[in-house]
Amino acid sequence: MNEWWQSKKKKTEKKKKHNKYSLFELFQDVLCWLPELILLPFRLIFWLFRGVGRLIADLS
Repeated sequence: MNEWWQSKKKKTEKKKKHNKYSLFELFQDVLCWLPELILLPFRLIFWLFRGVGRLIADLS
């Protein structure tokens, strides 16, 4: 049983890919998320005012 387990373990280790997250990929991700992080507060304020406006309109 132990021999079978060792051979199975070696096979699965060979199949695993050791993908490393490079600095360039990190830089790309930051560049993609930066506009979203900058615009998020403005979107939240817009949604807040829109919701309050709709609430006031429904009460009238």
